Amino acid sequence: MSKRSWAAVDDYIVGSLFGADPVLDAVLAANHDHGLPAIDVSPAQGKLLSLLARVQGAKKILEIGTLGGYSTIWMARALPAGGKIVTLELDPHHAGVARSNFERAGVSERVDLRVGPALQSLAALGAENGGPFDLIFIDADKPNNPNYLSWAMRLSRSGTVIICDNVIRDGAVLDQGGRDPNVEGARAAFSFIGSEKRLDGTAIQTVGAKGYDGFAIAIVE
Repeated sequence: MSKRSWAAVDDYIVGSLFGADPVLDAVLAANHDHGLPAIDVSPAQGKLLSLLARVQGAKKILEIGTLGGYSTIWMARALPAGGKIVTLELDPHHAGVARSNFERAGVSERVDLRVGPALQSLAALGAENGGPFDLIFIDADKPNNPNYLSWAMRLSRSGTVIICDNVIRDGAVLDQGGRDPNVEGARAAFSFIGSEKRLDGTAIQTVGAKGYDGFAIAIVE
């Protein structure tokens, strides 16, 4: 099957299982209009994040990599009353678009958006005893995956679910000799999860509107 067919199947999944969402469609349109890269999760993937948050019973979520807030909104909607998602974004322009999107989606009160280098924001969270988080979603610059995973461990508890996006890279994760920093970051995520004794994890290959990629998913023991 071609990428075009994968995207058509994604449309079928959305139409059959949960339908279009005008607010989220407007969020993606706003991201496009403000020049943000079209690297958000797909609707089907966003729904998966929402369901995982609900299955986990998450009350505190950490997201590393906000972009325009599309995935943030999916997870924020899954929070119970009083729940909070802390989301970290490097780019002030992206953060400004995200804030508008949170208002559009009616989730601003559930979102704590922090702007600046993620490693600095994570250090600040650690200093203020901001954890533990119930669910942590990592979807930022891939070369820093090991650093983000290390912080995820510090900000977690037994039972925390950690999800790392874009770990298959169109199959390039198999390229041991490659020099693509994004591929190296994906491989580093596998190495970290596989070697960390407190993590029990797997990875799921995905095809769809975003092409061929996948998630790594682990639970802290």
